[in-house]
Amino acid sequence: MGKEERFVIVASSLGTVFEWYDFYLYGSLAGIIGAQFFSAYPPATRDIFALLAFAAGFLVRPFGAIVFGRVGDIVGRKYTFLVTILIMGLSTFIVGLLPNAATIGIAAPIILIALRLLQGLALGGEYGGAATYVAEHAPQGKRGYYTSFIQTTATLGLFMSLLVILFTRTAIGEKDFADWGWRVPFLVSVLLLGVSVWIRLRLNESPIFQKMKDEGKGSKAPLTEAFANWSNAKLVILALVGGVMGQGVVWYTGQFYALFFLQSILKVDGYTANLLIAWSLLFGTGFFIVFGALSDKIGRKPIILAGCLIAALTFIPIFKMISTNANPALEKAYENTKVEVVADPAGCGDLFNPVGTRVFSAPCDTARAFLAQSSVKYSTVYGAAGSGVKVKVNDKEIAYPDAKSGNPAITAAVAAAGYPKAGDAGIVKMSNPFDIFRPQVAAVIGLLFILVIYVTMVYGPIAAMLVELFPTRIRYTSMSLPYHIGNGWFGGLLPATSFAIVASTGDIYAGLWYPIIFASITAVVGFIFLPETKDVDITKT
Repeated sequence: MGKEERFVIVASSLGTVFEWYDFYLYGSLAGIIGAQFFSAYPPATRDIFALLAFAAGFLVRPFGAIVFGRVGDIVGRKYTFLVTILIMGLSTFIVGLLPNAATIGIAAPIILIALRLLQGLALGGEYGGAATYVAEHAPQGKRGYYTSFIQTTATLGLFMSLLVILFTRTAIGEKDFADWGWRVPFLVSVLLLGVSVWIRLRLNESPIFQKMKDEGKGSKAPLTEAFANWSNAKLVILALVGGVMGQGVVWYTGQFYALFFLQSILKVDGYTANLLIAWSLLFGTGFFIVFGALSDKIGRKPIILAGCLIAALTFIPIFKMISTNANPALEKAYENTKVEVVADPAGCGDLFNPVGTRVFSAPCDTARAFLAQSSVKYSTVYGAAGSGVKVKVNDKEIAYPDAKSGNPAITAAVAAAGYPKAGDAGIVKMSNPFDIFRPQVAAVIGLLFILVIYVTMVYGPIAAMLVELFPTRIRYTSMSLPYHIGNGWFGGLLPATSFAIVASTGDIYAGLWYPIIFASITAVVGFIFLPETKDVDITKT
């Protein structure tokens, strides 16, 4: 790889670093942001609004793909992703400057949500432009290798945001961080923005696009050609269902849901959980390039679909092993303790609550929700009509007459049965960032590393595959939409949906069926219908 190619890759990849730096910042700090911008509401409602604002950025990504994909196919790759990175970077920086609700009232959350929407729209145009630009500079036979560098920067963005958060928290302390220090990571992003814009201004247009434009063969209506023409629309659907959908859920399970599982279900403290994920990312990131380069030899399809299939078959065993090593007391109690909620079926509703907006008031529902939040495995047993609610922990019965009573007694009973609480000595804990050689810590990092390997298998070759599926004249538009639906919707909504499944079933592993089902669908559909693309000539218009 020559100097010019390296420059193209670095310039294009910085936007993806921005993408995940920002999204991980907001996701990690959602609780603090909720307290700052939704302070007029009760704590639980604040968190819900903060997470909904977070989700808004994911939901609008496909619309950004449509808007900026069209611009990219008409005007050009370079100018489009220069605009998207400016919008994304300035929006992130302004979040760090934005006065909170205590200062400017209702305007604060409104502006915050508007900024999230702008970030999501810009992000919808950013990735497709970067992937297309790099692929159109890559020599035949090396597109998987070249575009895999873009894939590494998604993880590097996560890793960098994690380091900035940890450093700032350590430097100023938790109290000051919650008060004002949370702004520092957002403000630091202006440095990334300055470097990115300076570098991108020095880029030339993609040679393949420029040649097409000089010959007058560009599309006048890329949206119509991409989605109203069945021969191309069919490829868009196949790219989504037979490729990106499974890639998205495997990606989010291996990084975001794994972090959530450690903290919210296994009760690992936030400092340790973030470090465990950081080390697994550090060890695994190079495999994006390994699998990208390998896809140039054996094809994109076998690697992506194998990653989806292997992940679907092994997610539950791996997460069980993570539980056994990270919180052995919880895993033991989970297997050996029988907890039942006995109630009249007429008083028990559905607990599925992925956006967190429902408020439960029936004793049967609040009892089950409390057990789920405590990571206690339970089953619902229907009692006689008109009977009251009871929680049975092994052979001990605890009355649960209303929505507020009984929790201390249940807490004591599950603790006596062996369920640990947060902070217990047996839960994995790291004393410093380099405390990785103790068997318990090393085992958890090793299991998380396997999940990252799955991520690299499905994500490393995906950019090259998407670029190669579509002709130059509508490539930016066509590849961006399935990518952002697969990652923004199927992947981005995974953590909340999976936890809602856990809460509604009483099984801490039930949420894994979400990625298992979608990854399996992708493996089957992709195997039957998705074409192999590694030898495609992408210079065709």
